[in-house]
Order: sequence, then structure tokens, then C-alpha cells
Amino acid sequence: MSLTHIDGRGKAKMVDVTAKNVTERVAVAKGKVLMKKETLALIIANEVKKGDVLAVARIAGIMAAKKTADTIPLCHPLNLTSVEVDFNILQEEAAVEIIATAKVASQTGVEMEALTAVAIAALTVYDMCKAADKGMTITDVMLIKKSGGKSGTYERA
Repeated sequence: MSLTHIDGRGKAKMVDVTAKNVTERVAVAKGKVLMKKETLALIIANEVKKGDVLAVARIAGIMAAKKTADTIPLCHPLNLTSVEVDFNILQEEAAVEIIATAKVASQTGVEMEALTAVAIAALTVYDMCKAADKGMTITDVMLIKKSGGKSGTYERA
């Protein structure tokens, strides 16, 4: 497999997608923020001093997906058609699971936007709760599935 972001002289480059077909592309990513049970209880009760943790993290994740090309150097700027950020409370793990879905009709994929949404939503959860729990851990940020484009569908086993 050749590296697509390196030219013949070994220099970084943005991949030329001009000749690629526009297709509907969807990517789903997820991750977790592990925390103390007491911290999770504060989130559930909406008693975190900084405000509604999940509402703010949702907005942060959506905003981050829209700015992915500004933060990851070789990503193409995309005209996203949809970004959703959802949460699952995992009581037994004392965790918040974050799931982001990004969609676009484009010549290039939307995986980085979904992953960025998850990462920034997780960082926002951490930021809003750090006064109560500095030991939180952001973990398991990963692509779950993607569809569209030349490479077709990928689904994590």
C-alpha cells in the first residue's frame, strides 16, 4: 500500500480528489469518558457547576466536526450535510459513551469529521467535570463504520 499523502519527493500533500465521483458518505465513530460514579451521577442529575454537560458536549462535537479541516492539516474542507452527536450513560462502567455520525455528499470520506466530533465532545465532558474528577480517562475513540466512496463499506468487527 502506498501513502497517499506523500508525493514522489517524500513531501506531504493533500490528495487530489478531482477525478473521484461524488457519493453519499457516512461515518460513525465512538469513544468513552470513564469517571467516578459520583461524577456520572452529577452529569445525570444535571448538577455539574458548569452546566448541562451533555448539551454542551453535543454542540462542541458538532462544531468540531465542521472545523476538522482547520485542525487536521491534510483533510479536505467538507460541506457536511449532517452531524449528530449522541450519548449513552454506561452505569456499570461509570462512563459516558459518545457516538457521532457525520454525513456528506462528496468526493472524499467523512471519517475524520466523525472521529473529531467524538474526541472534542469527550474533551468537553472532561473540561466541564474536571473540578469534580481530574482522573477521568478518554478511551476507545474509534471508527465504527463508514460507507460510500470507492472503498465501499467498512464495519468494525
